[in-house]
Amino acid sequence: MSIDTRRLGATLAGCGAIVAAMFGQIPSAAADPDAPPPPNCTAADMEGVRTGVQFATSAYLFTHPDVNAFFTSLAGVPRAQVLERVKAYMAANPQTAADITGIRQPLVDIKNRCGQLPGSAV
Repeated sequence: MSIDTRRLGATLAGCGAIVAAMFGQIPSAAADPDAPPPPNCTAADMEGVRTGVQFATSAYLFTHPDVNAFFTSLAGVPRAQVLERVKAYMAANPQTAADITGIRQPLVDIKNRCGQLPGSAV
């Protein structure tokens, strides 16, 4: 794996930490685990949304080098420290927090609409 690929992975993991820090556990919309999922709530739908969010996150980070540098600096940092640093960074940079929240909103929406899909970490 190249350095750029590892950095992008660490950056995306950091952005995931943002969502965890900002939203915590979102309750599942599906009350009955045996019920079929609502329309447009398949694994393919989830992956399509996730891919779109990852692409938009990557584009945002490439066009905001300061934010990219911050998340890149989190590579190798223990998870608890990542969460603390991300919370502090977002508090100090509310526009960045709003931008990233907006980018990640489709994941929140599909989670609220569909609940936890099998095999999904979102």
